[in-house]
Amino acid sequence: MGIFSFIKDAGKKVFGIDKSKSKEVNTETDQKENEKAARKLEQTITDLNLKAENLKIHIENDMAVVSGKALDQATREKIILVVGNSEGISQVDDRMDVQNKEPEAVFHTVERGDTLSKISKEHYGDPNQYPLIFEANKPMLQDPDKIYPGQVLRIPPMDSKR
Repeated sequence: MGIFSFIKDAGKKVFGIDKSKSKEVNTETDQKENEKAARKLEQTITDLNLKAENLKIHIENDMAVVSGKALDQATREKIILVVGNSEGISQVDDRMDVQNKEPEAVFHTVERGDTLSKISKEHYGDPNQYPLIFEANKPMLQDPDKIYPGQVLRIPPMDSKR
């Protein structure tokens, strides 16, 4: 899919990634911290039951490179979002393959004042289609009212159920 941009400081702190020194030269300590953060992200993806064969994440500075083979397009996109919506990550280089090809979703960066209904109206022309967006972002979203500015969401094609 390519390289995706995220807002570096808008993501969740749940992974313990501290990239405040992102432009400094990587020291051995920085590399170890990057490896630790990458393993935490891989574990989180596993915990979310997102299936990918040979999943590998490599972090350098504020970029994460993701490789492996996802079961389907929706899983691939969710993995990209889990990684990119983490504090300290500003770009995700997607090098994943997909076992079962499907149409790609578009990504939407949440802005202040956005709701899933507002986003649904913008993308589908119907605010009542917000459950489609909510379902497409599970298990990362647990409540349709809890989105935050800077968060990136999947907006699947209208005929998609994932």
